[in-house]
Amino acid sequence: MVGYPEALTDPSYRCQLLTLTYPLVGNYGVPQDEEGEFGLSQWFESSKIHAAALIIGELSDNPSHFSSVKSLDQWLKEQGIPGLQGIDTRRLTKKIREKGTMLGKLVVDGTPEDSIPFDNPDKRNLVQEVSMKEPRVFNPNGSVRITVVDCGIKYNQIRCLAQRGACVTVVPWDHPLDSTDFDGLFISNGPGDPEFCQTTINNVKKVICAEHPKPLFGICLGHQLLSLVIGAKTFKMKYGNRGHNQPCIHKGTDRCFITSQNHGFAVDPSTLPEDWDILFTNANDQTNEGIVHNTKPLFSVQFHPEHMAGPTDLVGLFDVFLDTVKDHKEGKATTSGNNSFSVFKVLILGSGGLSIGQAGEFDYSGSQAIKALKEENIQTVLINPNIATVQTSKGLADKVYFLPITAEYVTQVIKNERPDGVLLTFGGQTALNCGVELTKLGVLEKYNVRVLGTPVASIEMTEDRKIFVEKMEEINEHVAPSEAALSVEQALAAAERLGYPVLVRAAFALGGLGSGFANNREELISLVASAFFHTSQVLVDKSLKGWKEIEYEVVRDAYDNCITVCNMENIDPLGIHTGESIVVAPSQTLNDHEYNMLRNTAIKVIRHLGIVGECNIQYALNPESEQYYIIEVNARLSRSSALASKATGYPLAYVAAKLGLGIPLPQLKNSVTNSTTANFEPSLDYCVVKVPRWDLSKFLRVSTQIGSSMKSVGEVMAIGRSFEEAFQKALRMVDENCVGFDHTIKPVSEKVKKTKNSSLYLLFFELQIPTDKRIFVLASAFRAGYTVDQLYELTKIDRWFLHKMKNIADYEQLLETYHQVNLMRVNPMWGEILPSSLVIRKLRHDWSILPVVKQIDTVAAEWPAHTNYLYLTYHGTEDDLGFHEQHIMVIGSGVYRIGSSVEFDWCAVGCITELRKMGYKTIMVNYNPETVSTDYDMCDRLYFDEISFEVVMDIYERENPEGVILSMGGQLPNNIAMSLHRQQCRILGTSPEFIDCAENRFKFSRMLDTIGISQPQWKELSDTETAMKFCETVGYPCLVRPSYVLSGAAMNVAYGDSDLEKYLTNAVAVSKEYPVVISKFIQEAKEIDVDAVASDGVVMAIAVSEHVENAGVHSGDATLVTPPQDLNQKTMERIKMIVHAIGQELQVTGPFNLQLIAKDDQLKVIECNVRVSRSFPFISKTLGVDLVALATQTIVGQDVDTPSTLISPCCVPQFSFSRLAGADVVLGVEMTSTGEVACFGENRYEAYLKAMLSTGFKIPKKNILLSIGSYKSELLPTVQALESMGYDLYASLGTADFYTEHGVKVTEWSPVDWPFEEDDSEGPNKEKQRSIMDYLEENHFDLVINLSMRNSGGRRLSSFVTKGYRTRRMAIDYSVPLIIDIKCTKLFVQVKYIVFCCCSFRVILSFSLDGNISVVVFSGSSSGRSVSTSENAH
Repeated sequence: MVGYPEALTDPSYRCQLLTLTYPLVGNYGVPQDEEGEFGLSQWFESSKIHAAALIIGELSDNPSHFSSVKSLDQWLKEQGIPGLQGIDTRRLTKKIREKGTMLGKLVVDGTPEDSIPFDNPDKRNLVQEVSMKEPRVFNPNGSVRITVVDCGIKYNQIRCLAQRGACVTVVPWDHPLDSTDFDGLFISNGPGDPEFCQTTINNVKKVICAEHPKPLFGICLGHQLLSLVIGAKTFKMKYGNRGHNQPCIHKGTDRCFITSQNHGFAVDPSTLPEDWDILFTNANDQTNEGIVHNTKPLFSVQFHPEHMAGPTDLVGLFDVFLDTVKDHKEGKATTSGNNSFSVFKVLILGSGGLSIGQAGEFDYSGSQAIKALKEENIQTVLINPNIATVQTSKGLADKVYFLPITAEYVTQVIKNERPDGVLLTFGGQTALNCGVELTKLGVLEKYNVRVLGTPVASIEMTEDRKIFVEKMEEINEHVAPSEAALSVEQALAAAERLGYPVLVRAAFALGGLGSGFANNREELISLVASAFFHTSQVLVDKSLKGWKEIEYEVVRDAYDNCITVCNMENIDPLGIHTGESIVVAPSQTLNDHEYNMLRNTAIKVIRHLGIVGECNIQYALNPESEQYYIIEVNARLSRSSALASKATGYPLAYVAAKLGLGIPLPQLKNSVTNSTTANFEPSLDYCVVKVPRWDLSKFLRVSTQIGSSMKSVGEVMAIGRSFEEAFQKALRMVDENCVGFDHTIKPVSEKVKKTKNSSLYLLFFELQIPTDKRIFVLASAFRAGYTVDQLYELTKIDRWFLHKMKNIADYEQLLETYHQVNLMRVNPMWGEILPSSLVIRKLRHDWSILPVVKQIDTVAAEWPAHTNYLYLTYHGTEDDLGFHEQHIMVIGSGVYRIGSSVEFDWCAVGCITELRKMGYKTIMVNYNPETVSTDYDMCDRLYFDEISFEVVMDIYERENPEGVILSMGGQLPNNIAMSLHRQQCRILGTSPEFIDCAENRFKFSRMLDTIGISQPQWKELSDTETAMKFCETVGYPCLVRPSYVLSGAAMNVAYGDSDLEKYLTNAVAVSKEYPVVISKFIQEAKEIDVDAVASDGVVMAIAVSEHVENAGVHSGDATLVTPPQDLNQKTMERIKMIVHAIGQELQVTGPFNLQLIAKDDQLKVIECNVRVSRSFPFISKTLGVDLVALATQTIVGQDVDTPSTLISPCCVPQFSFSRLAGADVVLGVEMTSTGEVACFGENRYEAYLKAMLSTGFKIPKKNILLSIGSYKSELLPTVQALESMGYDLYASLGTADFYTEHGVKVTEWSPVDWPFEEDDSEGPNKEKQRSIMDYLEENHFDLVINLSMRNSGGRRLSSFVTKGYRTRRMAIDYSVPLIIDIKCTKLFVQVKYIVFCCCSFRVILSFSLDGNISVVVFSGSSSGRSVSTSENAH
């Protein structure tokens, strides 16, 4: 992709039709031909283009680069070289791979084909055609004399010799040689068959057949000529080795280097004379890559160490040659020694609950690591309290501990398990920080546990800013000017020195937590103050806003073999966290020099830091020059590494785990081809675009601005063979209701249209300041007539990307002028932009405008692939594979969002695993790079593509599977069930008509009435007036519920008419085609969750869990306990009866989930989902019964056994409020948590305590602030218990008075008189509010218990700022533990009381649940009593 100016001017390509596999070419244009050092061209490799023609996928019409003066097209025209675009170059590559190099010709339309004969260049002496005619001297004052035989030399070979102090005389190919004229002889590369150069062979023979010949170095053709001189043989290869990523192994050290190559002939090493040896061998096809004489100073290599274009890994061979010439002995090759060691048991630290910045990607990397270790027969022990993950499933790790990832708990496990090694880099920042702490505490040393992979010292170098800067200065690399500060004063002083604006970041934090830009002193003080609550060190960086942000993923083994697997470019310029940016891989706007400059730096840095395994390095690159700064190095697997693995097909986590065991990288195989080495850099012949998903609309008062701190909850990855195709796909994947780059989503503000100075308004508010919807503002800006240059000035998004976006906007306007039917005939490539209505679909089929299926194979079709990692594209003319076998298709869960996260991925993976066990071949459709389900070895065929009716139907028609399973991917697949069903798609499991009956609120409520099952009073919305009448009749509060939504989107509790009107508008917007139902909201009720599996309506398994919180908190946000602790036998029987009745009525086959509420001995049904739910992994793992496996068996019609139940676990949601500045921390009927953890205990108290600790909750030590409004009397016993445990309690006047009257000592705190029942008057309270801030800032409180007003569940959308909101928000911002639910307060205090009374926990007992899940029970004693009953539980 990079290096086309160099390749086209390489004389070795003389008379060849050059095809480039990367489909987008010409992105950075062509630079001015300037004379550089030694009078050689700065950018080109010779004086003209030597290739006969250029064949590519797509030409970039609008190149973007500071050095560009013309487009590739203009340059080819000037040189009279034909170019051909619109070719399926992958198809052409496969043809060459299968048939070998062929003769070809380009024939202009209308010319008779036979009138142009084939021209066979192999029959000509091409060297004679390209070699210079007269000798020429470069760097005449050099210290040693080198004669260069020009067989078609590249300028950079001359430059490499001259730069090292040689006087270089270049002579024609047939020039007679005299050894008195030189100190060393160099033979260059060149085109064609070496046998044609007999004159050169004879001339060289004369000078090297002497007793003491002068040193000689040959490259490429020069290597073949030297072989022929000494009597060895050469042969023509099937299709040669060309490109910039050929791995070569050095004999003797076994080090592997990445090289640039271009040759069609090779040397046969078996014909070498006895006194010659092999120097290098190609790691992929085992052909010879270099030879060396055993005693004389003669050697040659087949590859191009002078790079240009390509990597510079072996440019040091020029130094070896010139040192030899200067009579230095070589003696510089390092021997590797043996760094492998024996490991039998390894502990892996997971990442805990999913949160913003630390999500499902660590499930993927941990699962890969376990897989890699098991292949080496190593016992694996995993600690991870996140029950929803695949890595904590049965059959993966040998043992799983559901425990908090804190130093105390991990120490206990190490003591218990005695592992030989520990992996710290597979569990995100949580695991890394825990590992650093364990090292500092001396735990790892004490128990003799070895850190595998990157050593802790290296991790600390990358995490501690000051040390990192010093390490970079040692190798003369520069980090963005930055200073570390340990106090606000130091930070202010640093900012003065660096100059505003500055970027503030917290050290040792993930996802840019606690960071932001400060433009002045005031902004800096507020940012720094809040950052210190997350960390002890703050970094103040000079702002490089507007620079390009580039990332490289780097892999290094213990023997110093080092490769860069993927490089990525953020479309958004620097200043936006990479997790918030739209990212494209590979980078699109770097030229060869920049790409390899940053690649070399990456390798140099990683070697210097001593990282073993995988890491990523981020750069800031000045768009107007080649100046760059290193931003940071992550010495662990990150979100980017999950993306890079999926984007390239190179399994980074798997490889990193193997390297951690001391296995050399060249010994690992590429898992896609099974024949080539893993020590290579993948070739991409497609474009990948990643777009983040934000769910900011779920939170009130959250700023929609995005910046250096991460707020996105998930991301999607789209693959296409043009940027536009991948970009459009990605935007549709993020939100299934979006059609792509749509100008209607975020139209230019109304104010803009009315003011004359509209551009200024737009400039400041919607383009300059990035928000989660800025990409759609760009679409409206193009629509409003903005130019690319104007938008570049406002956004600093590279012009290349803006031109591509403009293409889409222009095409949309073109579409509007045509009758749609004609348009598609005009350009089928744009098939992806049209609306996918059935009419269009039928026309596409009639005219065969269909996408093709392409493989991702890491080698751009150069080698056959053994995996089926697939995507659809309209930019191709044939499928990469056949469709002959029957499969079952499983639809995944799509993007992680609030409400659909890793638990649905667990279900999808469980389903395909079970199907494969039963002997079925499987197809997975999903597009989330963070998941295990998109790992290509989980299924037989992985389609990394959209989950939309159109795409699923396209795959279905190609594959013709036995059926499609929709119930394992959450809400997204259910939403397309009816559309697929109408097209006669075979849906396995519950019939789509019954799915519709459950999802459609009206049909479901009507069905419950028909079968006589109680539900809250309800009515279908027809108009606002009747809705209000209904609410008056049943009495407020009422619940507004749209159909077909996930995680309670737009579901709200209305407490009055004004609420109702507002919520109805939202609900109708979300659920346009389906009914909205209003029902009575029952307060103070208990909510019950039921997960079940049925076969043809007969229920096979039921699991009941209860919520700790009252009904009205979304089940995804609630704390779950199973088996239920507060339901009597009679209620349980009635629940079972209801489940059986609904299962029967809906004829369910497979999984379903039911929510009920219980109050005053009455049970009412709230809703039913005919699919897996968030609690399926929790239930399956806690009860030891895999409900997903059971459901899968029923779906395919297998006979199943019905299971039983045991033990008391607890599942707690994980929230990310600290990332969402301004969001109110209240829970209601719409979901806000991003993940969950689960822990086990003998009883719910112990389980709850461990689960809370796993979410980062800290046990209070001394001071507790109570702010509990109207719950005073209800909480009296709880507050008395807190006092008895010795806590100092603080409260506002009213609360303090109440408890003092009841004999509880509560510190009266007059400045904090914040009664909740009062209105929010500013004024006299202004002063008082200040004092609570002071106390929170000084970390005076260890816990805040803040219960919002009764009936406030539905008030999340209210916009008034209460004092309660301020207290909650401050607690989060200052990292003070916070409890906001009355039931959770009671449970927590009961837990604390039990712990307090029973002394300290002493000993861990672990017993196995279902073979591999270890349940850990603490036993403690007080006065000789033991509270451990673990033996009985066992």
